[in-house]
Amino acid sequence: MASSNNEQDHVKAAGLFDRLWGKIVKFGLMLKKLGQDDPRRVVHSLKVALALTLVSMLFYFEPLYEGFGLSAMWAILTVVVVFEFSVGATIGRGLNRMLSTVVAAALGIGAHRLATLSGNEGEPILIALFVFVEAAIVTFFRFIPQMKARYDYGLLIFNLTFCLVSVSGYRDEEVIRLGFERVITIIIGSITAVAVCLFIRPVWIGVELHNQIANNMDKLANFLQGFGDEYFKVSEDGHSRDKPSCLEGYKSVLTSKGSEDTMANLARWEPGHGRFRFRHPWKQYLKVGALTRQCAFQIEALNNYLTSETQTPQEVKSIIQGPSVVISSECGKALKELATFMRKMTKSSSNEAHIAKSKDAAEELKAVIRSSLCKHPGDSLHIIQEGAVASLLFEIITCTEKIAEAAHKLASQAHFKDVKPRVTPGQDGSSHHVITIE
Repeated sequence: MASSNNEQDHVKAAGLFDRLWGKIVKFGLMLKKLGQDDPRRVVHSLKVALALTLVSMLFYFEPLYEGFGLSAMWAILTVVVVFEFSVGATIGRGLNRMLSTVVAAALGIGAHRLATLSGNEGEPILIALFVFVEAAIVTFFRFIPQMKARYDYGLLIFNLTFCLVSVSGYRDEEVIRLGFERVITIIIGSITAVAVCLFIRPVWIGVELHNQIANNMDKLANFLQGFGDEYFKVSEDGHSRDKPSCLEGYKSVLTSKGSEDTMANLARWEPGHGRFRFRHPWKQYLKVGALTRQCAFQIEALNNYLTSETQTPQEVKSIIQGPSVVISSECGKALKELATFMRKMTKSSSNEAHIAKSKDAAEELKAVIRSSLCKHPGDSLHIIQEGAVASLLFEIITCTEKIAEAAHKLASQAHFKDVKPRVTPGQDGSSHHVITIE
């Protein structure tokens, strides 16, 4: 009986160990995938560790520790809260923390000094009044959209620093020393975080925004280039085919506003780098992104006709098939061209030919619909439904044209390189066009 119980205990222990080991292996595989998906995450972790190690030296070197004492912990705390994944985010938080600390410490010392002049009875009253007024004003400022977007963290630190310094309760000379040490250690921590983030494998949030805008154009282009085949063709058994995955990519564009706004705000903190100059036109990126989302909403409406349970008969669809396929295909090609030249940061007008072809097809489609209503009055209801599809295609032409105009304006403001074709004679005497980037 005892041996049987021991065997059961061993089995339970073995099962528990196997489950625990399985969870450990699963967690390890998850970490491995996390690093493989974006190796920059591993680099970022090492960079944070390096920055914390550097500021920790304030405790280990005796001369530095004697100068700052326990205030050195503010340098460590600053690195922890300031160091972000991208350069723009780190610089923004670092500058916010440094400037707000300096200004708030100075005002806090001044408020403490004024309060002490009023005597022991008046000091706590004045201190309480100063804290109340400052906290109310600064907290209200955080509701201003422009302040919220760029300076929210600085206002938060301003509140904290002013209160800590003004209500410290120390003598005047100790308040000044306390404020000075805190400011210096916070500046040291901020500069350390910014320097490590900036000079060791930097991640530029502006580049991320640039690539996202181009990728969003690509996703819209993929849908438009595949829409014609998907909408007008059916499988051999007469049922619609399964929708390709490339036609689903546009959906992420619909919800891209928040990430684009955040990236644009952070990119403004970044210094000039590569072909992204100082004061790069980040606001124009937001305009291009907004127009791309408008086009994505039109595509979402168009996509509803692909998934609708009540489909128009194929013989009616075939009436508008030719020009409709041309419109969607040419608009897709135009967006592809824009996305390609956005990535290369070059100027090009090659998309204009595709937009012109889509406009010609639109005029043809209008004429086809008008004539079909006269020739096939019995199918007028189905033709009107196809007219709704045509109307969405017309809107997509307009959206594509607006995106192109905004993208060309961005190329001009951001000083994208010119792409100029030049003609060179071939060996057989024929002429070849060679694209040069200047």
